[in-house]
Amino acid sequence: MSLNLRPLGDRVLIEPIEQEETFAGGQLVLPETAKEKPQQGNVLAVGEGRRDDDGERIAMDVKVGDRVLFAKYAGTEIKIDGKKLLIMKESDILAIIG
Repeated sequence: MSLNLRPLGDRVLIEPIEQEETFAGGQLVLPETAKEKPQQGNVLAVGEGRRDDDGERIAMDVKVGDRVLFAKYAGTEIKIDGKKLLIMKESDILAIIG
């Protein structure tokens, strides 16, 4: 997926990973409103980092390709080429997985 989108400051672009719903004994399809919001995703793009009080850049802890765990209702959802993506501040990311 080639994106022409660069987050600003300490923002990160994340592709959420939908958790698979599996049920024993058959297949049950849940409507979109009943599904849990994803809390994991892959980092697609990162900003340059925020600036401190002296104007110096503070390096980002996450990088493109990281798999991350983020707060349940974090970020702003956008759609690009039919894909749901999230833009959020780095501070909304709880951990890097792996």
